[in-house]
Amino acid sequence: MERTVSARLVFRTTANTKVAMAIAAARNSGYSSFEENLSIAADGEQVTACEVPDHHGGRLHYMEFAEPAEVTVEYSATVAGKAVPEEAGLADRIRYVRPSRYAESDRLLPTAYAEFEGVHGGALLHAVRNWVNGELRYISGSSRGTDGAVETLLSRRGVCRDFAHLAIALLRSKDIPARLAAVYAPGLSPMDFHAVAEAYVEGAWHVIDPTGLAPRESMLRITAGRDSADTAFLSTVGGSLTLNQLRVTAVVNGTLPQEDPASLVALG
Repeated sequence: MERTVSARLVFRTTANTKVAMAIAAARNSGYSSFEENLSIAADGEQVTACEVPDHHGGRLHYMEFAEPAEVTVEYSATVAGKAVPEEAGLADRIRYVRPSRYAESDRLLPTAYAEFEGVHGGALLHAVRNWVNGELRYISGSSRGTDGAVETLLSRRGVCRDFAHLAIALLRSKDIPARLAAVYAPGLSPMDFHAVAEAYVEGAWHVIDPTGLAPRESMLRITAGRDSADTAFLSTVGGSLTLNQLRVTAVVNGTLPQEDPASLVALG
């Protein structure tokens, strides 16, 4: 499968602002071809970003702006082939079963055991996916950046990251290592960066998307972490900025795969 993705960001910084972006497709040795281009301009002048390796093949691009500037970022990539499945070391299996900032699994343990008692493995992934999909309404702009899984469950609505956080928290409550993955998602509407959950069952990481808004087989990883605190596409490490424009595209060469929510799918 060949996927072509792009992102355009325009933002204005204040003085002495340090910026980290996670918009580049993750590197993986399984891809048969990987071509990308990144262009950054500050007030019309080209800027070089420092590339910093992140978890699970992801990459951060880091920049510093001493003076206020309007910054335009253009990223594009064409990736062919399928990613090699990632090994899950013991450290990851420990890290991703712990509660985290936006996935408060300790607070949702009673809910998880009441709703999914006696359900295990791949069947648990499917059950959690369907339960979250049925309990929440997808409403663009309905949640705050500070909302975690508990707040999402109480409000019964959210966007992709909220759906993913709730699924992750429920899975961790059942002692399943789970993490959030930021992806490009061909077929997503409205198009944007997308957040899904990954869970470690039956000896491998499998992706679940409780929103059901895009086929999982066509998704392309950007990065992954405990929750959205680890996977933000744009953040400051000092100073501040205002995002003025964001445009994301993601397509496949050919027909989109048919989605089967019950199947186990590895993020490729």
